[in-house]
Amino acid sequence: MKIFLIGMPGSGKSTLGKELASHLQVDFVDLDSEIEMFEQKSIPEIFNQQGETHFRLVEARLLREWAGGTHHFIMATGGGAPCFFKGMETINQNGLSIFLDVHITELADRVRENQERPLLQSSDEPGLKEKLQALREQRLACYQQAKIIIENPSLEAVLKKIQAIS
Repeated sequence: MKIFLIGMPGSGKSTLGKELASHLQVDFVDLDSEIEMFEQKSIPEIFNQQGETHFRLVEARLLREWAGGTHHFIMATGGGAPCFFKGMETINQNGLSIFLDVHITELADRVRENQERPLLQSSDEPGLKEKLQALREQRLACYQQAKIIIENPSLEAVLKKIQAIS
C-alpha cells in the first residue's frame, strides 16, 4: 500500500507519517528530503537560487517516480505537492491520499520557529496566520480531493480510517 499524507505545513505529515510507517512496518518517505538529496541543496537554497517553479518541477518529478514505483511506503508530501503539475491526480491514481486538516492557530504554533519554510517567512504572528490562511484558501480545493480527510489527526484516527476502507 502507498499512503500519501497531504496538508498544510505543520499539519503533522512527517511526524505522523513516521509513526504510521513504523506501525504498519513500511518505509517512510519525506518528499522534501528526497528533493534535497536529488538537488544536493536545502529547500531554502533551491527557492533562493532556482526559484519556486524549478522546485515544483523537481517535486512533481520525484512524486511521480515514487508513486509509480512498486514498493509500499508512507509519504509526507510537501504542502504544495498535491496542488502543482497534477500532483493530486498522481497521488489518487497510485495510492491512498489522507488530508491532515489542522486549524490555522495550531499550524502557526507549529511552524513559527521553522526557518526552513520559504513560503511562510513572516516576522510577526498575525502575518504568519494570514499567510497560512491564504495558503489554505489556495490549496483547500486540492486537499479536499483526498480519499480520507481527518480533522485534528492522530495515529489512532488515521489507523481507524484506513481500516474502515480496507
